[in-house]
Amino acid sequence: MTVQPSAVTRSVFRAEGFSCPSCVGKIEKQVGRLPGVQHVTVKFASGRVEVSYDSGLTSTDEIVAAIAKAGYTATLSAF
Repeated sequence: MTVQPSAVTRSVFRAEGFSCPSCVGKIEKQVGRLPGVQHVTVKFASGRVEVSYDSGLTSTDEIVAAIAKAGYTATLSAF
């Protein structure tokens, strides 16, 4: 039996509630812990969170929940 690897998905989220640049690390740490997440980039000035992940292991809802766990609200963005 051969298992097909899932494709890497790239999603962009808009996060709110940033008060200082240290917020970036909090979000990157929480989202980076999710299974299948390969890369997280947070843009402090714009509140943009870019995530590359295996959509077979993690969903956008789980990413939003991880951002919320870090203390911020987020929504999936339409580029």
